[in-house]
Amino acid sequence: MFRAFRIAFLLVVLALVSVSTWLTRARSTDWNNPLWIRIYPIAADGSAATLDYIASLTAADFAGIESFMAREVAKRGITLDSPVRVELGPVVVEEPPPLPSPRGRLAVMWWSLELRWWTMRVTDDPIRPDVRVFVRYHAPQPGVPLETSVGLQKGMVGVVNAYADRRHAATNNVVIAHEFLHTLGATDKYDAATGLPLFPSGYAEPERDPLYPQRYAEIMGGRIAISGDDARIPASLGDAVIGADTAREIDLAP
Repeated sequence: MFRAFRIAFLLVVLALVSVSTWLTRARSTDWNNPLWIRIYPIAADGSAATLDYIASLTAADFAGIESFMAREVAKRGITLDSPVRVELGPVVVEEPPPLPSPRGRLAVMWWSLELRWWTMRVTDDPIRPDVRVFVRYHAPQPGVPLETSVGLQKGMVGVVNAYADRRHAATNNVVIAHEFLHTLGATDKYDAATGLPLFPSGYAEPERDPLYPQRYAEIMGGRIAISGDDARIPASLGDAVIGADTAREIDLAP
């Protein structure tokens, strides 16, 4: 009898979680109300330069994300003045759980649960934001690439690796916007092996003639295609757009 009760209880909890996830997904992409993103800086390298940079941050540093989303939502005929509102949250001291290596399916699933549990522990928002993005800042080091950034639809949380340098502020926002769109259900549209955008879904203007060079980056393609085997990182969100496939994924298009 106790075993049957426990199984029934777990099934009810699972059903409630599933319904909650579906409702959150539906509300986040109905585009009837602004989405609230809260950004939590982390001094990933602990350096004095990074700590100083984080101390200088304000919400205005992320205004480009709001402008980008307002522009792209308006293109689809949605009359919402501020589809996204970005706020700066407090500095988080504790590091998020690292991505597993190797990234097998079960390992990634377990990591996802750990990340969501960690998020609940390290944030104490009186009113819960729609999306939480933890930005791990590093002082730039020549020849040292940043770790992979991620965005999860389940839990609507992102972890972004960024540079603690004003010269990189605009490109940091490109990465933050990319991971934010992952939390809404957008998928990557680039070749993981080469980093090149996939044709046609990862191109901003797949019908352009001549095709190259492209003028903009599709935000989930990540780069501006210069030729079939060359692409560059957009300098800012002014050089990026939401393409047709991404728009469908986040319910911005029929």
